[in-house]
Amino acid sequence: MPRVLLIEDDRAVREGVALALRRQGHEVAAVPTGEDGLERVRSFRPDVVVLDLMLPGLPGLDVCRRIRGLDQTLPIVMATARGDDEDIVVGLEAGADDYVVKPVQARVLEARIRAVLRRAGGPPAEGGIPKIYTYGDLSVDRAGLSVARAGVPIPLAPSELRLLLTLSASPGQVFSRQQLLEAVWEHSYHGDARLVDACVRRLRAKMGEPPREPRFIQTVRGFGYRFAAR
Repeated sequence: MPRVLLIEDDRAVREGVALALRRQGHEVAAVPTGEDGLERVRSFRPDVVVLDLMLPGLPGLDVCRRIRGLDQTLPIVMATARGDDEDIVVGLEAGADDYVVKPVQARVLEARIRAVLRRAGGPPAEGGIPKIYTYGDLSVDRAGLSVARAGVPIPLAPSELRLLLTLSASPGQVFSRQQLLEAVWEHSYHGDARLVDACVRRLRAKMGEPPREPRFIQTVRGFGYRFAAR
């Protein structure tokens, strides 16, 4: 039974969402503040966090960053009442794996939660003998779901790992943002392409890629991204 930590200050929303998620079979811990949420991350050990962006006291963005400091792999779905591009991108840059704009239907939130949990479990197992693929000083263990550069492990959030695995599975192939959105986030709405750009920036930063001339994840202007194996 997946454990969901819901951090939401509005009591009516918190109780309604918690009830809907429990009906879907989740074990839910629901708290009203960021401080309470950080404590429950440690004690409840959730499988996924649903985090309101606008919280009293400790803001949701700071909560997101602190969770990432504790655990790079814990999936975070950000919930915001503001659908402005800037607000959403800032939240994604803080480490969220996905987002929903409130008010959100229970079935939509459930779908997003299921999707991030699938990403956290990694991609489907590949046939043949498991291998560690090496590209220069970058190694990608597709079976062990781990990445290292120059022998130093790189902790990646689920969306970051799945994005890298998707791109590196076909070196040289150009993927549109829409293709990556569907492959990694399992979304079909084209407006969510900002998820891809934010995740690429986070992934490049963790890999130590120079922003202007990235070695591995390259931008194809006007279309999308490709992985350069050489």
